[in-house]
Amino acid sequence: MNSGIYYKRILLALFILMVASTANAQLNTLTAQEKKEGWQLLFDGKSGKGWRSAKANTFPTAANGWIIKNGTLTIQASNGAESQNVGDIITVNEYGAFALSFDFKLTKGANSGVKYFVTLKEDSGASAIGLEYQVLDDEVHPDAKLGRDGNRTLASLYDLKTSNKAGAVKPIGEWNTGKIVVHPNNQVEHWLNGMKVLEYERKSPEYRELVKISKYKVWPNFGEAHTGHILLQDHGNEVSYRNIKLKELK
Repeated sequence: MNSGIYYKRILLALFILMVASTANAQLNTLTAQEKKEGWQLLFDGKSGKGWRSAKANTFPTAANGWIIKNGTLTIQASNGAESQNVGDIITVNEYGAFALSFDFKLTKGANSGVKYFVTLKEDSGASAIGLEYQVLDDEVHPDAKLGRDGNRTLASLYDLKTSNKAGAVKPIGEWNTGKIVVHPNNQVEHWLNGMKVLEYERKSPEYRELVKISKYKVWPNFGEAHTGHILLQDHGNEVSYRNIKLKELK
């Protein structure tokens, strides 16, 4: 092999490694500006610190459940059942008004969700009850065809309000960024990859009418708690999360 080509290949490989190392170093960190604005990391990329099982006071450590590797928090695939393997995880702390940002990556046909205002007061027998930012492969998972008018699709307020996300979705296997903003006046927004895809007012007459025609009608005052936990759902499919950060709003 020509020595010039050989050295060029070495330099290219070193450049790729340097870029990858820089990208990984930026995962699960806060910029100086974010720190100044009051953002806090909910996942440090190395441990389950700040999280616990929705069924116990400790982080689930089963080998076939939630794993933390290369700065990523992944629920491993089991049988596709809702919270029947190791189950959901929730933040130790509870939050009221906040902005929550998170990266997520779906595998083909996968289902999960990010819930908020989770109180654990209800005993559903499956996933803990709360308002849910749906995380779903709309093309393959059957839940996308259920509910009403697409209100169980990606980035929707699950079973309540449909997201309008045309042009915002990245392909399965790539990282997407979700965002939930709950303002102090109970105005709520769902965002996907920088696009606002829905909004509603928690506790409003319109919101309560949506609850009345949803699966949540059996739970009194659903979604109206003053504060609650953030939840990542185990729905029996492989889904990964990273860069989970929150800013409390006042």
